[in-house]
Amino acid sequence: MSKLVIICGATATGKSDLAVEIAKEINAEIISADSMQLYKGMDIGTAKLSMSERAGITHHLLDLVDVKSDVTVSWYQEQARAKIDELQSSGKNVVVVGGTGLYIKAILDDLNFPETDPEVRTKLNQEAEKIGGDAMHERLAKLDPAASLAIPKENVRRVIRALEVIEITGKPFTAILPREDSTKYPDAMQFGLAMNRESLDVRIDSRVAKMWEAGFVDEVEELINRGILEGKTAQAAIGYAQIIRMKHGSMTEGEAVEDTARATRQYARRQETWFSRDLRITWLSATSNLSERKASVLQAILKS
Repeated sequence: MSKLVIICGATATGKSDLAVEIAKEINAEIISADSMQLYKGMDIGTAKLSMSERAGITHHLLDLVDVKSDVTVSWYQEQARAKIDELQSSGKNVVVVGGTGLYIKAILDDLNFPETDPEVRTKLNQEAEKIGGDAMHERLAKLDPAASLAIPKENVRRVIRALEVIEITGKPFTAILPREDSTKYPDAMQFGLAMNRESLDVRIDSRVAKMWEAGFVDEVEELINRGILEGKTAQAAIGYAQIIRMKHGSMTEGEAVEDTARATRQYARRQETWFSRDLRITWLSATSNLSERKASVLQAILKS
């Protein structure tokens, strides 16, 4: 039977490199579970692997949508599951890799996504315009702390969606998260990469600096020309939002770099908290060398 392996954890812990190594060893293809790597042209700021870094391994759910578009978790669930089923039915192993916890949850578990209510959505959008995204996120934190961990405050569209679900159903947004025994893929093996916060902070700061050196500002300028300001989700991505604000004159470049690193560190904390709740994950040290991590995963796969 084909294997389904999940590699998850906080940003900058080395998930993508490990996924490629595992895929090479077990003859697998890779599916991304990163909500921003779905967007065409968002490469540097999302740490998307280059073609050479992918080492000949086919990657799916990358570069699917235009930056003007907004995608939903339910849409991602449908796309990811269809691709997993297609690959497994052809006898191929699958490695899913990413740090978007709700996307991984959507692959594995039968989430129930209620329909939208135009009146509720309009009201919430008007409130967000009036009081701002931070205040809306604070409201979500009070109503559903778990959802506020999963959804960055910068992503106002998803914050509003969570608040909409709460208002429509009268239940927390995360009430749609099922028991762990209702998974669609019961044989999936999940591995998480963990790192102490001090080391991770250093790695994040270094990554952000390298993104700027690699031409991150030029990438965002190109995306502005391609309409990133017309969508809500892409322009709210960490780093992209800061550079857009820099271009609008509301912060200096130095402030944009510093704020990107700060927001990334905060996001990593939320990712750690989210993934720590899933007892199905086997944790590995992200500070061990790549060959050791690969050996640990392969040993577990062989035993399964």
